[in-house]
Amino acid sequence: QVQLVESGGGLVQPGGSLRLSCVASGSIFSISVMGWYRQAPEKQRELVAVITSGGSTNYADSVKGRATISRDNTKNTVYLQMNSLKPEDTAVYYCKADLRRGVLDPVSQYWGQGTQVTVSS
Repeated sequence: QVQLVESGGGLVQPGGSLRLSCVASGSIFSISVMGWYRQAPEKQRELVAVITSGGSTNYADSVKGRATISRDNTKNTVYLQMNSLKPEDTAVYYCKADLRRGVLDPVSQYWGQGTQVTVSS
């Protein structure tokens, strides 16, 4: 069994910052890509940022320059630092990991349960 658990969400004032964390645990052989996605009310889930095991990153245009994704491969953990937060960043933020549970297993996607981020004064 594999679990992804996010933390770090909450209420933040516009212009503020927060750091999200996501830990993957369980039977894991390797993790290739880890990422953050978000879903605002009545909108589709969208990519925020992703990072490969080698450290290559990709960001949505809406967060470029304001977000930094990083990971600790030794802890199966991915982080998202977001600065200069705007009300339009309000959403449930989900962590995703593409991983193998065993050396011969295919790569599968796993999602966390999500953490609410609300940007409001």
